[in-house]
Amino acid sequence: MTPLHDPNIRGFASDNYSGIHPEVLAAIAAANAGHQVAYGEDAYTERLQEVARRHFGDVALAFPVFNGTGANVTGLQSMLPRWGAVVAASTAHINVDEGGAPERVAGIKILSVPTDDGKLTPELIDREAWGWGDEHRAQPLVVSITQSTELGTLYTPDEIRAIADHIHPLGMRLHLDGARIANAAASLDLPLRAFTRDAGVDVLSLGGTKNGAMLGEAVVVLDPAASTGLTYLRKFNMQLSSKMRFVSAQLIALLEGDLWLRNAHHSNAMAQRLRAGVEAGLADGSIRGVAFTQPTQANGVFARLPDGVADRLRESFRFYDWDAAKNEVRWMCSFDTHEDDVDAFIAAIARETSAA
Repeated sequence: MTPLHDPNIRGFASDNYSGIHPEVLAAIAAANAGHQVAYGEDAYTERLQEVARRHFGDVALAFPVFNGTGANVTGLQSMLPRWGAVVAASTAHINVDEGGAPERVAGIKILSVPTDDGKLTPELIDREAWGWGDEHRAQPLVVSITQSTELGTLYTPDEIRAIADHIHPLGMRLHLDGARIANAAASLDLPLRAFTRDAGVDVLSLGGTKNGAMLGEAVVVLDPAASTGLTYLRKFNMQLSSKMRFVSAQLIALLEGDLWLRNAHHSNAMAQRLRAGVEAGLADGSIRGVAFTQPTQANGVFARLPDGVADRLRESFRFYDWDAAKNEVRWMCSFDTHEDDVDAFIAAIARETSAA
């Protein structure tokens, strides 16, 4: 097939825009020959269980799924009765960016809490963690946090442990949306289990797509008592892959060695390069009127631009508004973002802000 796009064009809209890492493509090809039993009874999905236990502890169990929304919906559904509700930050992906799937597919009530940095605290959780036994209120039985958050911020292990220790005595469970969990681990310089299993997380969505996979995430159960019915819910939610070996092979390629960490380190470093370049431009006057709205702790940069600048920049570089009313934008870096891409973007920001 003749390529239909220019492979030299890269933007800053989303780490979902990136291609597939060559090592992941090679893993798919390696898994392709011959026949393997369908629906997860294959050698690759079995190996994935070993890899998951290595990262998350001896009782961890991984259920490969197609995408992040499927992982979140299916994982949360396995943690809740029909009358259950989830406390989450108002910016959480499950609340804002999943098309109502948790409510419409899983039948879950989301109890959202406003937060300036995308992070929950025990005090913020208490705003919605009440009303147990009240038949008129959806019962808050799970807290869902995101690592790294939708605003590019990070929870420390101590912050996650504080949440777990606060909610577990209340009979609540802790879910972690880890679509960008590798970026968090790379930034914190910690193993994955340090801020998941060891910090009291019960179930997590393990991301792969944003870190170099073609498609593929997994629901990882860290406490078997916190989740029931995943074997059936995965099929029920249309997340059961018949040729599961190809999903599992991608996650093995990322997680068995250090590819997941290499990719995350690189995308984080490109975000830091972008922020540092803009800060240098603000200091020397070549860039004007840009203000950062969040710390840059993973692979996303959040900034406010002068009027009209975002649209002019988008003529050459794709990225999204975060809050158009405030001229706030989000710039995302990927495992395949080049230093030259970042430098060209910084130069464009200088050119357009000076013109403004």
